Amino acid sequence: MGKDRTIPGDWKEPDENGLRGILSRILQMIARMSPGAQTLRVMLHRARGVKIGKGVWIGYDVILDTARPDLITIEDGASISMRAMIIAHFKEFRGVRIEREAFVGPGAIILPNVVIGYGAVITAGSVVSQSIPPMTVVQGNPAVPVARCGIAFRQDISMKTFSRNLQPLAPRVSNARSDSEEQSTDAVPSRLEV
Repeated sequence: MGKDRTIPGDWKEPDENGLRGILSRILQMIARMSPGAQTLRVMLHRARGVKIGKGVWIGYDVILDTARPDLITIEDGASISMRAMIIAHFKEFRGVRIEREAFVGPGAIILPNVVIGYGAVITAGSVVSQSIPPMTVVQGNPAVPVARCGIAFRQDISMKTFSRNLQPLAPRVSNARSDSEEQSTDAVPSRLEV
């Protein structure tokens, strides 16, 4: 074995303005605890630099990137449920855009370099690492499409009406087989992918 070879870095995180960073974090903490899902919380996040459209709903205890809130865009009528987290930057991966009337469920995590399409729905606790097409329901870690939306899950639409208009996606059988399944010629795949 040879000597340890060091590779020079090819990335440097841009410096954060200290005073602006402190102010942004204070506003983030106040927004997490304050009332006003369509008023005060929205105003506080706008003051931090998040680009927020009209009629946006931001739930309790939501975290919008602490260091680079300016990389987040939330379009008109979108809803971000309680305890959701949006991470807008990691190294060269930058930006998150949540398009009109999209719904982000409780505890969902959205990673950088992602666009959540118009009317898309992210179910509770899902981790989104890739862009989501418009009018698509995704779930899981990593989030995968499970249904098409017949209508957007807006604030004036009941869960009953939304559910009636869902169109489940047909599951696909996985081609991956375990060693024991490969030995048997009549084995049924043990995992379904959506």
